[in-house]
Amino acid sequence: MRELVVLGTGSQVPSRERTQNGYFLRWDTEGFLFDPGEGTQRQMLYAGVPAGAITRLCVTHFHGDHCLGVPGIVQRLSLDDVPHPVRAHYPASGQTYFTRLRHAASFYERATLLEEPVEDDGLLSVGSFGQLWARRLEHPIESFGYQLIEPDGRRMLPDELSEYGVAGPAIGKLQQAGVIEIDGRAVTIEQVSEPRPGQRFAFVMDTRLCENVLRLADQADLLVIESTYLSTETELAGRFGHLTARQAARVARECGVRKLVLTHFSQRYLDPQAFHDEAAEEFAGEIVVAADLTRTRIPPRR
Repeated sequence: MRELVVLGTGSQVPSRERTQNGYFLRWDTEGFLFDPGEGTQRQMLYAGVPAGAITRLCVTHFHGDHCLGVPGIVQRLSLDDVPHPVRAHYPASGQTYFTRLRHAASFYERATLLEEPVEDDGLLSVGSFGQLWARRLEHPIESFGYQLIEPDGRRMLPDELSEYGVAGPAIGKLQQAGVIEIDGRAVTIEQVSEPRPGQRFAFVMDTRLCENVLRLADQADLLVIESTYLSTETELAGRFGHLTARQAARVARECGVRKLVLTHFSQRYLDPQAFHDEAAEEFAGEIVVAADLTRTRIPPRR
């Protein structure tokens, strides 16, 4: 299963309807927790996301609404005896903040948390999930966006497999070797399959428009992006290093995004529909105005 579980969608000040940030990406057997703000542990309980589902913790920057939930998450990993290591990515320039958050209170640390600070743009990790990238954004303090890229693969075609007599364990051998001999003739993987583009996920939080926003969003199947303001506050958004719903939608359109998830809303706005309407003027694809405790699936493969 590949889905986004939205835990919180507010910004600096939580409201009755929106708690601070928190986003859990379920990607097959991996679980990425992005920007756990205050209250994330409780939101996970409501959403049915156990601490044991987390395999990576990704913090974009060290403003409180994006990281004040870290202490509770770190301690919960040990309280629940999570058996696997959890890797933590965050801006290296904020090492002092992360250390303070990790050891904010006394607890018996049993879980394994592997810190892997982000120094600069580049590839952070490669695993069964694909590649995890980080790119620097433009905000008053150092901030990074994250991008998950699944390698391209091939989709096996049942009719062609049957035509060439490839069945059972031979299919796996063909996928590994690229060519196999069946009844005295060579069968290549190109003959019985077609290209299958890998899926992409992008997570863009506090930033003004910059080149790396476009790089992160490029061809994303699902783009989660802040839209703190409406376009009536474009000047204010730029001054404080944020995006408007219109700007986020333009990014989605220009980058070939399939599903756009808007979030991180200023508490000054009471009508979520206004964000959808503004974005729809720029982007014709699927738009989700995120709400706390909602889920959205990664679109089916192209």
